[in-house]
Amino acid sequence: MNRGIKFAFLSLVVVFGACQTRELNTKISNTTGWNYFDERTTNFEALADVHSGIPTGMVPIQGGTFMVGEKDEFITAPRDNSQRNVTVSSFYMDKYEVSNLNWREYLHWTEVVFGPTAPELVSRVLPDTTVWREEMAYNEPYLENYFRHPAFSFYPVVGVSWKQAMDYSRWRTDRVNELALIKAGAIVYPPFADLQPTDDEAYKDEWETMYPGYYMDELEVPDPDDPENTVTMYRPSYEWVRDKFVFNTQKYIYTEDYVPEYGNKPKTDIYGMERKVKISDGILVVGYRLPTEAEWEFAAYAPVAGEDGLTVEGKVYPWSGYHPRNLTAKQQGQLQANFVRGRGDMMGVSGALNDKYVITAPVDEYFPNDFGLYNMAGNVNEWVLDVYRETSNQETSEYNSFRGNIYTHPKKNDEGKFEIDSVGGIQLEFSGSDDKRDWKDGDFASLLNTDYPLDTVGVENLTEVKVDPTDILANRITKSTRVYKGGSWRDRIYWLNPSTRRYLDENKSSSTIGFRCAMSTVGNQIGVD
Repeated sequence: MNRGIKFAFLSLVVVFGACQTRELNTKISNTTGWNYFDERTTNFEALADVHSGIPTGMVPIQGGTFMVGEKDEFITAPRDNSQRNVTVSSFYMDKYEVSNLNWREYLHWTEVVFGPTAPELVSRVLPDTTVWREEMAYNEPYLENYFRHPAFSFYPVVGVSWKQAMDYSRWRTDRVNELALIKAGAIVYPPFADLQPTDDEAYKDEWETMYPGYYMDELEVPDPDDPENTVTMYRPSYEWVRDKFVFNTQKYIYTEDYVPEYGNKPKTDIYGMERKVKISDGILVVGYRLPTEAEWEFAAYAPVAGEDGLTVEGKVYPWSGYHPRNLTAKQQGQLQANFVRGRGDMMGVSGALNDKYVITAPVDEYFPNDFGLYNMAGNVNEWVLDVYRETSNQETSEYNSFRGNIYTHPKKNDEGKFEIDSVGGIQLEFSGSDDKRDWKDGDFASLLNTDYPLDTVGVENLTEVKVDPTDILANRITKSTRVYKGGSWRDRIYWLNPSTRRYLDENKSSSTIGFRCAMSTVGNQIGVD
């Protein structure tokens, strides 16, 4: 064989090798040679690349590298968003901000499931409508109508704290997974009718025999035939609803003796024994959550390379250019976002220049960005997952940047069983060393305890009460301080820059802050057609 023929042969091998299909498969083990799904063996179930599709209400975001941090020179900027190149993994993100209608669905479910026996759990879900009150403005109509009136159904929910947004994300995960199991035949629809009160004492006795250790609550309700008197009604106790009725993803997967009382186990193993669905079956979503700050900023800028391989660097807003109005011929002059154009100018003058929205706008108004996401600038600010620190961009990782990790694990009782929390999930706990919210915090001032009462009376015992009546400007940054981004209906255009950062305690809320959910991908990164 001469030299030229050798080269041609090697080239053919290289080309063929690059095009060949994957040898790895889920039929035969490439390390032992044993068959998968074979009843003559252990009947190991080997699955790969099983995906449940794009999560409900979300848009796939292909990850990549981009420059996080300030994109323009602002003389009075706080300088807490220094530039840094980072890489963000692919993820999913809500197309729209969570609306009042979405939150009312959450509230209604909570009222149906927990209302009669645990009303305090319903109170935890309610948004704070008093955020609309302002000393020098007449906003009472918003306080009374904004959340509940159908005219505002598709407007973004506000008055929701960071913690409430996190609770909603977990609730949404459980409802989506519950429906996925119903569609897969693993469980049936929960019998919400069983939660309705009954006056049948025989049914009460039968029920308590069926569920030893649980009981039915006695409720005194007005007598429909004689409103001045009451009748005794019975309803499954809060403890039973929490432990047995409420579907929770972690409880379903990790608690061996937990199966919804209204469900079944359609999967069978080699011995013909029924089993629950597992993570490896690929049916369950990994979980809705708030986006990290890096994910949110990446999704807002949407740095997508064109066919020429080039992408726009240094964008100041989610749209290209500095102008807040659309410059295309078809939509020329239309505003790109909902924000304050100038002092006292919340919606423009009457006529062609008016955008119709003095406060928030529906979540599907204005133009989407290049990822197809609506209102990534203006309308409402949005909570993100991160704890706020001035120096976060200097300290965080080069990929999937995030400050706020707390490494938790399920809590077990003395009998080795998982503890159930107040809303039917598994309780989580952590040790002090697993709290990484202050990890490598270069901002020393944020570690100081400056939460002093501004009290000039009764300062004798300074060993028990720390008092500094003069330091009214002391930093109030704590481990509970969370970032929000995006600008709102009452912000100037500076805050519409996705790199700008503000913060608020995770237990507080505002008429200008809402949120949207994100979800991590599993396996391969999202591709772009």
